[in-house]
Amino acid sequence: MNGFPYLGKDDTRPAHQRLGDSVVMKLVEPYVGKGRNVTTDNFFTSLNLAKKLLQKNTSLVGTMNKANRELPPSVRVQSAERFATTILKHERATLTVYQGKPRKSVALLSTMHPTVSIGSDRKRKPETVTYYNVTKVGVHVLDQMARQWKRRWPVKGGTRRWPVAMFYNILDMAAINAHVLFKAYTSNTLPRRAFILELAKQL
Repeated sequence: MNGFPYLGKDDTRPAHQRLGDSVVMKLVEPYVGKGRNVTTDNFFTSLNLAKKLLQKNTSLVGTMNKANRELPPSVRVQSAERFATTILKHERATLTVYQGKPRKSVALLSTMHPTVSIGSDRKRKPETVTYYNVTKVGVHVLDQMARQWKRRWPVKGGTRRWPVAMFYNILDMAAINAHVLFKAYTSNTLPRRAFILELAKQL
């Protein structure tokens, strides 16, 4: 879709702009202005980024680190009862704080949800949390599979050259995608290890 390597200091980035904001704005440049949504994780989410994307007709839903200085102090130290939800508003942005675990809550910033409905089941998950989980599950599963792959059958070798490291990463992800497609189109349940060994022979 879009990508670029991070090589350290970026002279094109304005001095006042966060690295995470700069990365997101570059990556989504071909897709802004079309009413789409961007889902981000802790490193990239900020209120400033959400406002910039809104100006380009693009919404944002993302988790926020509890240590983020943009969060109010009450959110940073909050420890509510399990499955409780707190919702805060700032202009067109909605902050949802959900206590999913006894000692761990998650904070989500959204410009896509002007109001947040709460689930009626036991966990009473807010709409923003459910939306985030649905949109990010593929990314998390792929990362998990790639980590598992690298521990058991690593393609990656030691290198200091970023093009080589990127190539290794592309190989890992391509192998995972190939296995998914192979199972979908052949109805063959060949285990991933056997598939990868056969793929290596073919390559």
